[in-house]
This record gives sequence, C-alpha cells and structure tokens, in this order.
Amino acid sequence: MLEVYALVGPSGTGKSHRATIIAHQLEAQAIIDDGLLIQGNRILAGVSAKRQPTRIGAIKSALLMDDQQALDLKSSLSSLDLDKVLILGTSEAMAERIATRLGLPAPSRFIRIEEVASEKEIRKAKFLRTCHSKHVIPAPTLEVKKSFPDSLVDPLQVFLRRKGVPGKKDWLEQSMVRPTFTYHGKLTIANSALCAIAGHAAASVRGVSNSGKIVVKEQESSVVVDIAPTFAFGGRLHEVAAEVQHRIKQALEDMTGLQVKEVNVHVKRLSFIQEKTEATG
Repeated sequence: MLEVYALVGPSGTGKSHRATIIAHQLEAQAIIDDGLLIQGNRILAGVSAKRQPTRIGAIKSALLMDDQQALDLKSSLSSLDLDKVLILGTSEAMAERIATRLGLPAPSRFIRIEEVASEKEIRKAKFLRTCHSKHVIPAPTLEVKKSFPDSLVDPLQVFLRRKGVPGKKDWLEQSMVRPTFTYHGKLTIANSALCAIAGHAAASVRGVSNSGKIVVKEQESSVVVDIAPTFAFGGRLHEVAAEVQHRIKQALEDMTGLQVKEVNVHVKRLSFIQEKTEATG
C-alpha cells in the first residue's frame, strides 16, 4: 500500500528547499509541491502555483482546486510504481486535502519544518522570500525552465549523503525562481471582505433570517469562521447549520483561494416573524 508523508510549515520557511533531502531520507520516490508532481529530475505533471498570475491563483493551484489539474496529477501518479510519496503543505489540513484531491491515503506521518531546519535556516529562507521573492522548486533548472520560459531561473545544489557509503555524497540540482504573481504587486483581502462573503453565503441558506455576527480569524493560509446567525423558528436547526457551514466554506474557498479550516455556527436567536405572518394570513 502506498505510504504518504507530509512536510508542513508556514509559507517561506524552506520546505521546498528541504523537500529533496527529506524525500531521500524517507525513500519517497515522488514529491508533490505547489501543484507539481516531481520524481527525481523530472516534473511529471501539474501546473506550478508559482506560475500563476495572482496569489489567489497560486493558492488554488497549490491546493489542486482545478479538477483538470487534479485529474492530470492523479493519472500520472497511477501510472507510477510508487511505495512512498512526500506532500508539501503549509498545514496538516492542507496536506490532507491535497491527498484527498489525488485519491491518496491520508498522510501517515507529518514532519514539521522546525524538526528538520534550524531557526537560522528558517530565518534565511523567510528573508529570501520576503525581501527577494525567491521561491525554490525541487527540480533541475532545465526542467523548470520549461514551465518558466520568460523567467530567470537560478540553479541551487543540494548534497545528499549516499546510504551505506560513509563519506560519499551525491548532489541534486534544484531551482530558484521569482513567481509570476510577485511582479504585479501585493494582493490583500481585508477581514471585512471575508466577513461579507461569509455573511452573504449564510443569508442565502433557507431557514436563516439574519447572518448575525461574524468573526473570521486568519491562520497562515487558512481561516476559521465563527458565525452567530438568527434561524427561523420551526426549521431543523442541525440541518440548517450544516448547510450554512457548507455554503460559507465553499464561497470563501472559491472566491479567495484560502483554505477554510473551521466554520463554527453558534445558534443564539430564533426568528418568529414567519410564524406570525402565516397566522395573520
């Protein structure tokens, strides 16, 4: 049975740079990183999130939200004789979601970037990301240039210790690029906009009289939503609440590309307006 591992950590902490080394140590034959399926020195399938024109597009690509992209990767995976796969993600939930999109088993082991990189190495990775918009792709320069024909791609060498041969090292080439979306400036989504999207989605559910108070907390590339809507009296509260959760999650993920970790519904009020109207009629 295929075994799935996940390397997780916040954006810009050096996961892609470490991916080849971790995969080598785990004996994983393939890496799934930012929308790409990589095996050895080849990019086998996918569209790099770093090639997307916007940050939202990059997030959607990394999460394999496009059905055709997910299908292409799934097809390529099925054609390979793999025992182990390494998935990269900003959180455990993201890694699990990628595995689900590809029809893979849930990761059996999560490795946090802090376990394999020092504080100094993580700070350096964050500096390169923040100040120079440098992103690593764990594949050779010539291979990456096929996906980034108009971009400057710099080679980056990674040395691997040969198993069973003390003192011997092999090296693999990785690539460093500046993603397309960094050329167009920053895109920020205000918390008020996220609340508005959630409120509109909740109000569209039958049985919801008012979306009520909404609090959206951002956690790296995911969000947690707390909502206290007013429900119409007489409805099945658990069913209405479940639909509210579904609509909010779908709306936020489709419109922003952010991953919705939780939607917590707090039922504190009921509306009797509909009942009074029917009695009057």
